[in-house]
Amino acid sequence: MRSTTAAALTLVSGAHAFWRMPCRTETGVARMDPIVDPGQIADHVHTIAGSGNFHMESTYADLTAEGACTSCAVTQDHSAYWTPALYFVYSNGSSVIVPQIGGMLAYYLYYMDNVKAFPEGFQMLAGQRDLRSFNGSFPDEPLSSWPQEPDDQKWLSQRALGFNCLNYGATAEPSLYRHELPEKSYMDANCKDGMRLEIGFPSCGNGELDSDDHQSHVAYPNLVKEGKCPEGYDIHYPFLFFETIWATNKFAGEDGEFALSHGDPTGAGYHGDFIMGWESSDFLQKALDTCQNQSGRIEDCALFDIQEDSKADQCSFEMPEVLSDEDVMSIQDGIPMGVPMQYGPADATKYPCVGRDGHSEPTKSAKSSKPSSSASDYGLLSKASSALFGDDDSKSSEGSDKASSYGSSTASDAEVAAASITASPSIYDAVDSSSANIVSTKTVTENGEVVEIAIEEVDMTVTATASQAADDKYRRHLHNHKRHGGARL
Repeated sequence: MRSTTAAALTLVSGAHAFWRMPCRTETGVARMDPIVDPGQIADHVHTIAGSGNFHMESTYADLTAEGACTSCAVTQDHSAYWTPALYFVYSNGSSVIVPQIGGMLAYYLYYMDNVKAFPEGFQMLAGQRDLRSFNGSFPDEPLSSWPQEPDDQKWLSQRALGFNCLNYGATAEPSLYRHELPEKSYMDANCKDGMRLEIGFPSCGNGELDSDDHQSHVAYPNLVKEGKCPEGYDIHYPFLFFETIWATNKFAGEDGEFALSHGDPTGAGYHGDFIMGWESSDFLQKALDTCQNQSGRIEDCALFDIQEDSKADQCSFEMPEVLSDEDVMSIQDGIPMGVPMQYGPADATKYPCVGRDGHSEPTKSAKSSKPSSSASDYGLLSKASSALFGDDDSKSSEGSDKASSYGSSTASDAEVAAASITASPSIYDAVDSSSANIVSTKTVTENGEVVEIAIEEVDMTVTATASQAADDKYRRHLHNHKRHGGARL
């Protein structure tokens, strides 16, 4: 039986409709931020997903231009989604990017009534990049003691961050459970399958497409994901929720610490960016109005055209010439590119941006916008936790003219059962290439559970045809990891 542990922000109200948008590969990793630093080098590295027409001055028109690809599963979604990259900093000061597992998920959740589509040209930020401490209680205060009015947006935005310790052999943590990175010693002992970084975006709007700080045109309701919007913020957008899994367990036993790319070892300054890039606001509104299945599966929305992982993986943006030689992936002398560590608890201060405003550049070597490793480089078999979005008992539909689950085809009952009882691999254990031909990482759905699998030569779909015994063992083995949104909050 699925765990009934409630998420920190879960209310006792009924289930909500939502969908989870898988973007299984990055379009690139680079110092680019067309919202905060349009037309110039950003001061820290981001991992970016969505439209392949992403660049330093991306607009809605650019992202949705004819011929633009997308790294997300639904071809009508050319939005841009990005967050800071995560690095491991060794005790000698050098650093390396932490492998990202399975790209990212963007959840679109309907917690408010009368939900409206993001308009064309809309963009926003979530989080406060300069924060270096969280002063609230752990776990969060009971909802009954939360502010009745959404007047303290800083307080609310801090509670829209989550650092989920993944251990598929133990009870799943709820989403948004903790709001800072745990100590590395805690990760080594408890987070056997990595860390899932989470951020929720404001869902109350005042009708503007943007604002000077890229945040004040939107606001959180008084319960972060739902509740009462501030006066003047009468438009209800979907609650947008990002999840990204990082293989922090790869560094278990190593002497050092984790830090976000803007020099944040605490996690309190985690942030996310979004530029609306759906084919039109009208299309997104139609999807919001008609695709209200509580399964969260994009396959359950007939409006969506779904592409295969292999095609999405080919999507990448063109690296600007000014950044084409920057090495942001391999081991560096400190966080790239010359970003200082700032531990807090005071807010971080501004630092020189290498390559901009006359500041000298460090050693360069990398050439590609995309990381050299992907989820298929790891023996990956993980579930997205259901702690945020509640139970999902929907079955894969049969007889559909679309694939029964994103990026999958059919498999025999024997193959399904075999997949269900496979021993739990490490997130980052490499598959033996001498006995396996890994062609891609695919997402399948079994009894409503989203599963990521490193695919060999034989394509697989986990369906409801597996034996109950195998299904029960599979559930015990992988627990609840319904990735990037779903039933988390």
